Amino acid sequence: MKNLPVLFCGILFMLVAPWCGLILGSNVQLGSLQPGAADEGAPVYPKITGGLAAQGRAVYTEMGCVYCHTQQPRPASAEILLSQTVKTKTGASVELVYLSPDIARSWAKRGAVPRDYIYQDHPLLGLFRNGPDLADVGARAISLPSSDWHYQHLYDPQITSKGSMMPPFRFLFKTQKIGDRPSPLALNLPASEPMQPAPGYEIVPTDRAIALVAYLRSLNQDYELPEVKFAP
Repeated sequence: MKNLPVLFCGILFMLVAPWCGLILGSNVQLGSLQPGAADEGAPVYPKITGGLAAQGRAVYTEMGCVYCHTQQPRPASAEILLSQTVKTKTGASVELVYLSPDIARSWAKRGAVPRDYIYQDHPLLGLFRNGPDLADVGARAISLPSSDWHYQHLYDPQITSKGSMMPPFRFLFKTQKIGDRPSPLALNLPASEPMQPAPGYEIVPTDRAIALVAYLRSLNQDYELPEVKFAP
């Protein structure tokens, strides 16, 4: 029993030391990060997400999207040997090149870095990657003139992505009677969709669906930072 205090102190030290190294060490290294510009005079990033997109972030969490989607693109250093189609004046050929899997899939233009998450109290890095990484999905959607694709994908992923393992989120939509004119948010469902509204009715997104899509469209890492540039 004489050694009990020593044993207690030893166990306490073994528990506290790793915590200090992980939490305090990380805070010393990253806690002072601020938005930065890739070059002198360039805009600073990242930006704060607010408004409807911030509400959509809560819906994203509630729906468990974090269990199947990550928000941390792999850096260019995570290269593997991939086949890539290279176009030339004489045609196209398939060549083996070293590329980041995420960059090769056009999920991102660069890897994620700690500075990307400085405004997030709880970064939604993800647990598994059963679906594509979404950190830059907003940049990928910029070419879309509206949010129709996202609404259709939430209502029934098979409409936009055949064979997708993502479940439908039809409960984020409601059926309503068509008024004097159809709602601008009414889903334009293909004839192959089995869950069609009755004649005289339309399916529209609820406020939660609208907020969720606003959040998805706000996810944008289409910018460079002092410590990371776009992959060549």
